[in-house]
Amino acid sequence: MEEELKCPVCGSLFREPIILPCSHNVCLPCARTIAVQTPEGEPHLPQPLLHSRGSGPPPPDHDYLFFNSTNYVFNQKVDHECLNHTRHHSKHRGHRRMCSLLTKSINVVPRERRSTNTQINKFLILDDFIVDIRNYLISTKMEAQLSQALNGVSDKAKEAKEFLVQLKNILQQVQENGLDYEACLVAQCDALVDALTRQKAKLLTKVTKEREHKLKMVWDQINHCTLKLRQSTGLMEYCLEVIKENDPSGFLQISDALIKRVQVSQEQWVKGALEPKVSAEFDLTLDSEPLLQAIHQLDFIQMKLPPGPLLQLEKCCTHNNSVTLAWRMPPFTHSPVDGYILELDDGDGGQFREVYVGKETLCTIDGLHFNSTYNARVKAFNSSGVGPYSKTVVLQTSDVAWFTFDPNSGHRDIILSNDNQTATCSSYDDRVVLGTAAFSKGVHYWELHVDRYDNHPDPAFGVARASVVKDMMLGKDDKAWAMYVDNNRSWFMHCNSHTNRTEGGVCKGATVGVLLDLNKHTLTFFINGQQQGPTAFSHVDGVFMPALSLNRNVQVTLHTGLEVPTNLGRPKLSGN
Repeated sequence: MEEELKCPVCGSLFREPIILPCSHNVCLPCARTIAVQTPEGEPHLPQPLLHSRGSGPPPPDHDYLFFNSTNYVFNQKVDHECLNHTRHHSKHRGHRRMCSLLTKSINVVPRERRSTNTQINKFLILDDFIVDIRNYLISTKMEAQLSQALNGVSDKAKEAKEFLVQLKNILQQVQENGLDYEACLVAQCDALVDALTRQKAKLLTKVTKEREHKLKMVWDQINHCTLKLRQSTGLMEYCLEVIKENDPSGFLQISDALIKRVQVSQEQWVKGALEPKVSAEFDLTLDSEPLLQAIHQLDFIQMKLPPGPLLQLEKCCTHNNSVTLAWRMPPFTHSPVDGYILELDDGDGGQFREVYVGKETLCTIDGLHFNSTYNARVKAFNSSGVGPYSKTVVLQTSDVAWFTFDPNSGHRDIILSNDNQTATCSSYDDRVVLGTAAFSKGVHYWELHVDRYDNHPDPAFGVARASVVKDMMLGKDDKAWAMYVDNNRSWFMHCNSHTNRTEGGVCKGATVGVLLDLNKHTLTFFINGQQQGPTAFSHVDGVFMPALSLNRNVQVTLHTGLEVPTNLGRPKLSGN
């Protein structure tokens, strides 16, 4: 590494190092004493700079200056390495230009300017060479800047061409979309005209029916009035003829009958009989003003359907049999959103169903099946309609149930501790407390450890509905299925029916296991790893919650999140 930091001219560490265009590194003072390699055929001197040589004068066929007093040779021939760079990198203008500069610098002193003093000639040559080097470096820097600027312009030109292509595509899309919108507008207006035409026909039908009804009523009244008029006129003429007769005795015989007929005829012209039953005016008024206003206000609206929401997977999670989903609208969304619709399948690849509708973007769904895979999706809506669905996210509920006693569902005499995992009671009567989990599918197993057992109480273990009675022993109503046990034996109980008495009880330190198999719809109990009696209950179907009843003489601790054990003992034989 140290050799790389030494100047090939002076052999010392670099002082003010520079890089020559031929890629050699020298000190700046040494650069002023650069020598060019001797003509071809002569012995090579150390490259890239040539130290003095002890040979005789140069061949006469070469026009060069030899400065013996300075121990350096300056020649019109350029460095062979520079020539090699020029040959192998002919496309690089810098190499060609540098070699030409070297040639120009060495030949810059013509014969007529040469001095008899070799030092003067050397300085003339070096001065011109350094000027050319400086100009070359400046021009190279400018060329680099120009090249960089050209590259930037080229990139912008490329972007401009792509932008023009994009604009032409937009132009074509505008043409196509314009035609589509025109066709859609024509179809919508035609639909409005058709609807108005159909409504016009309905209204004309109503007017026709009303006119025909009025005409019928008028004609009926005309015919009725004409008939009565004829009858009255005939009766009047008859009575006048009778009065003209000079037969008093005959008149007396028919006078009473004529008077009654005249009275009856008069009564037929009751009040309103000579009034028209219908009016010539039509009691139909068409209120077209709202429709006209709507037509005048008919215009395009800028509101569009909202895009599909983006599910925030980093915030979506599951806990036990609950899932939490979060979502947001895509950035730069200008369409307003009135709310969201969250859909979830049944955990078994079934149909999606709506589980939430509202404005929130975070939702937790409880009461799902354990060890199940759910698919969820969400969509947004506004006054224009419902937008597309988001991508579907797959959520897996817990394989096993983790739960505690529920302080909100337990009887007020129940005392919970140890993060609601330990339960006892303040009353001598049995009180019920439920678990925080609900089961409707799968196989579930949990255990209860008896921490304290005094005076031979009868705690009951099992499952129940949420509406179970909580102020009496578990299993006495029809909402619970339980096993109650003392220190010697146990019984199964449901609807206050005691069955399958089995020897073997509990004491302090005992463990009671509950196995709820909703695939087989059975409930089984265990004491200290041994099945207690036969399968306690069959045909168990629905939604169940872990349940326990105890009094103040018992304290138990709940253990959950357990796999179904495979080494449970065989059942004990039940007694009477």
